Amino acid sequence: MNDVPPAVELRGITKRFPGVVANSDINLVVRRSEVHAIVGENGAGKSTLMKTLYGMHRPDEGTIAVNGKHVHFKSPADAIAAGIGMVHQHFMLADNFTVLENIVLGSEPRTGLALDFVGARRKLAEISTSYGLDLEPDALVEDLGVGDRQRVEIAKVLYRGATTLILDEPTAVLVPQEVDELFGNLAELKSEGLTVIFISHKLDEVRRVADSITVIRRGTTVGTADPNSVTARQLAEMMVGSELPTLETRDSTVTDEVVLGVEDLTVLLPTGRPVVDSVSFQVRRGEVVGIAGVEGNGQSELVETIMGLHELAAGTLRFGAEDMTGWSTRQRRESGVGFIPEDRQRQGMLLDAPLWENRILGNQTRPPAVKGIFIDRSAARKDCARIMQEYDVRAPGCDTLAVALSGGNQQKLIVGREMSGNPKLLIAAHPTRGVDVGAQAAIWELLKDARSAGLAIILVSADLDELIGLSDTLYVMLRGRLVAQLDPADVTPEQLGIHMTGAAA
Repeated sequence: MNDVPPAVELRGITKRFPGVVANSDINLVVRRSEVHAIVGENGAGKSTLMKTLYGMHRPDEGTIAVNGKHVHFKSPADAIAAGIGMVHQHFMLADNFTVLENIVLGSEPRTGLALDFVGARRKLAEISTSYGLDLEPDALVEDLGVGDRQRVEIAKVLYRGATTLILDEPTAVLVPQEVDELFGNLAELKSEGLTVIFISHKLDEVRRVADSITVIRRGTTVGTADPNSVTARQLAEMMVGSELPTLETRDSTVTDEVVLGVEDLTVLLPTGRPVVDSVSFQVRRGEVVGIAGVEGNGQSELVETIMGLHELAAGTLRFGAEDMTGWSTRQRRESGVGFIPEDRQRQGMLLDAPLWENRILGNQTRPPAVKGIFIDRSAARKDCARIMQEYDVRAPGCDTLAVALSGGNQQKLIVGREMSGNPKLLIAAHPTRGVDVGAQAAIWELLKDARSAGLAIILVSADLDELIGLSDTLYVMLRGRLVAQLDPADVTPEQLGIHMTGAAA
């Protein structure tokens, strides 16, 4: 067995971009039939390293070997041909295509000269059933939630017959029961000889699922760890040099002043089916209202409707004493509603624009973005620099394009932007998704301090510990309805997951 070469071996990998050394002399050895975790803070170089392995970047220095053979990937197609598949943190799907069309795109099945979609459909059904992905092949991707999109990406990799799978934050959208199922599937993949490279910020999950762990800090490898002996706290110290943050309970700051009143809110899909069904609740000053639910049960449509991004079929929205049901999104923002969207790249940023332009996105009618009727670029750049410093956004400068930042640094810029508007109500959808433990702790402290100062917050998150730890009031959303109101002081993640899947009914 010792003579079997590693599934992947990276030696001395260095990758430079203008003004940035993303990877510096990285070494990584991944044995066959193992789950190998890679952990590190945002901007540490994990995604760049994996994109290099996947053929999206070419290393400036170093070597790559797959199954003992040195390779020089010029494109992802070369990596796929060598058995490397990658599920990206931000999905690579065509919104206007169906699930089946996305999965076969670039690997179209043929019988002679004809496309064999019957065979492809059969193969997808086998993959979907075998791995519990529960995919509808004819559904349009643009109609899918984040969780379903991730499952499409996983099926796409499996469809191509990858023997080494790179999974970037695969549990970010899953409830505990679904995480258990995923980890069972990974064990099955291992038993069949497949190899998994698992990137995550959830250190307890890493310790649970991984056979070995590599830690990357500031673009280079700083050590390896045995998941059976290392603690989450020790991993955090290796990653960021500080202890793992905690969500300690604080005294209640909830007042009697209602900031947002939602009454019988109903939102319909184009088919006429309600995706939000007669939802009513209140958010008071100094209160965090948490909304838990499996992806696709209406949470996204609920918060986007509150922001004015969907039309109501019925119901009323009150902002303080005013009826804001008919307000535009601009009116809501100018009146003091902040919004951290669930998908930062699709909804929260202009990726091909510089950071200073992203700083004023959604705020272009208010200082410091404007002077009279004109955009004040100097003031916008100055405030962008302030946000970068206060929120530890790591980039060469405010003229850096947003696409060049890691996902976590993009998230920190969005959080800083939304908090800089001094909102009365903050809608925070997955505010710490894809950020490292240090940034997560900073965002938690920010939300807790803002709550103490009187901010009303709606929190939607797939991190159940985060929901329980931050919320004053906790609802569960299932099939478009609020089906339970739970006490965060008493409920466990497992109990919350039972309500989320409908098993408590």
